[in-house]
Amino acid sequence: MSSEHKDYSIVIPAYNESGRIPATLEAVVRCIRAHGWAAEVLVVNDGSRDSTAEVVRRFAEQAAEVRLLENPGNRGKGYSVRHGMMEAQGDVVMFTDSDLSAPIEEAERLFAAIEKGADIAIGSRWLESGRQTHRQPLYRQFFGRCFNLVTRMVMNLPFADTQCGFKAFTRAAAQTVFSLQTIERWGFDPEILFIAIKRGLKVVEVPVSWAHDERTRMSYLKDGMKMLEELMVIRWNALLGRYSKRAEARLRERVSR
Repeated sequence: MSSEHKDYSIVIPAYNESGRIPATLEAVVRCIRAHGWAAEVLVVNDGSRDSTAEVVRRFAEQAAEVRLLENPGNRGKGYSVRHGMMEAQGDVVMFTDSDLSAPIEEAERLFAAIEKGADIAIGSRWLESGRQTHRQPLYRQFFGRCFNLVTRMVMNLPFADTQCGFKAFTRAAAQTVFSLQTIERWGFDPEILFIAIKRGLKVVEVPVSWAHDERTRMSYLKDGMKMLEELMVIRWNALLGRYSKRAEARLRERVSR
């Protein structure tokens, strides 16, 4: 790993993405170089059964910005994001979906919000819905809006879009939030936002361009039910004090041993 200072870290969780990941990495590295960013790209392989890891390794041979991280088997998107964010070295760390539904150039909008004082900047598909270049099918829009409404009610989160996979953090905010994260699969987004609010971090929602990818693997019925269950887990964790400053201190002490 290079000891060169990094302004930005871009984390990309990947599961069976051998078909899409080359184009994604090409777009991300091209953007980094065009803007002259001092940045690293961390691809977190979530126990893929295809050649994702090998494809990323080959790409990294030609692009020093890219680094591969391996999960211990298939653990879920939430685990993958946490793994990458905790390993990231940048002053600002972000994660994006491997399909780049939000073009990587939109990261500038998140970075600008952090430069203006936000601890966390989250992409939103719904603040300016006209920015969507390829909308989801109506049934996905319906279930997504319903889940977001329930999430806002149960978690008391004031955001139009909790699930957009395009979020940036100061490194300090990322270390706080992701050290306390417990949800490892699709429902991790509400948890990290809940932790952020609970810990008094400034979260700004930023409208971003976005295009639906038909190849998405999420099932709104199966995964949606699991995510509703995870909302209850988050509430229970909060009652037990698992998101407190004291809990964070205990975790940091354990890691430092």
